[in-house]
Amino acid sequence: MSSLPHSSEASLLPLIVEPEQLESHLNDAQLLIIDVPKNPGSYAQGHVPGAVLLEARRLMRGEGPIPSEAPEIETLSAMFSELGLTRDTHVVAYDDEGGGFAARLLWTLDLIGHTRYSYLNGGIHAWRGAGLAQSTEPTAPTPSDYRAEILNPKTRITCDEIKERLGDKDFAVWDARSPAEFNGEKGNNKHLGHIPGAVNMEWTNAMDLQGDLRMRGYAELMIELEATGITPDMEVATHCQGHHRSAFTWLVGKALGFSIRGYPGSWGEWGNRDDTPIEQ
Repeated sequence: MSSLPHSSEASLLPLIVEPEQLESHLNDAQLLIIDVPKNPGSYAQGHVPGAVLLEARRLMRGEGPIPSEAPEIETLSAMFSELGLTRDTHVVAYDDEGGGFAARLLWTLDLIGHTRYSYLNGGIHAWRGAGLAQSTEPTAPTPSDYRAEILNPKTRITCDEIKERLGDKDFAVWDARSPAEFNGEKGNNKHLGHIPGAVNMEWTNAMDLQGDLRMRGYAELMIELEATGITPDMEVATHCQGHHRSAFTWLVGKALGFSIRGYPGSWGEWGNRDDTPIEQ
C-alpha cells in the first residue's frame, strides 16, 4: 500500500508507516513513539522498543456536557510535556485495536497544529506479525515544556456546524458506528438513529482483518466510499459515539487525501440534545 504525504514540511516518516520502515528509524533522536493501548496489559506484554505509554482516557475531557471533547489546553500542555513532545518531534502512534486510540492521539496533535506524525499501520499486531523485536521494559519519557494551542481548529467540527451544513451537496457525514447503532436499534442515548443524510461505514470495515488490522488498500476504500456517496471533492465530517472509532475513519480520510473533520461530540452529544434532527 502506498503512503501519501500529509504535510508540506519535510517529515521523517510518511503518514502511514509500515513496521519495517519504523524499525529502521528507531534510533532517530527526534522520534517519539507512543503506545495508546485499549487493553492496559498490552504494553507490558510487549511494545515497540523505546515506545512510551499513554493512557487512552487522557485524550478525552472526561467531564462536562461533552466528555468526549478534547481536553482543556492546560491539560494538553501538561500531557504533551510529560510525554516529551517538542516542536521538532516526529510522533509515531500505535495501539492494540486497529487504530482507534492511536488515531485519536494524532487527531489531537492535528488540532494543536503539530503535523509531524505517523500511524504505525496495524499497530502492535502488525509489529508482532512481522516478527520484530519487542521490549517488555517500560520506557520513561524525557519531559519537555510544551505549550499547546488550538492552531488548527478546522480539524474539529461542532454540532452546530454540522446542523448548518446538512443538505449541502458538497458535505458528507461518515458515521463510523455499527449498523445497529446507525439504524437506531442499539444505543444508550436519549435519541437513537443517525444524522440525516449520513452514510454508514463501520470503522472496522476500513481494516484488513486478515492483515494484522492494517488499513485496507486505498483504491478499495476509495471505491467503497464513493459508492456510499462520499467523494474526494466533498468536505467530510466523521463521528461515532465519542470520537474514538471515528478518529480512525478521520485518519483513513486523511490518508486518502479527503478534507475530513472529526466531530468529538459525536452521537454522545447529538443523540442527547433535543434540537438535533435525527433519522432512523
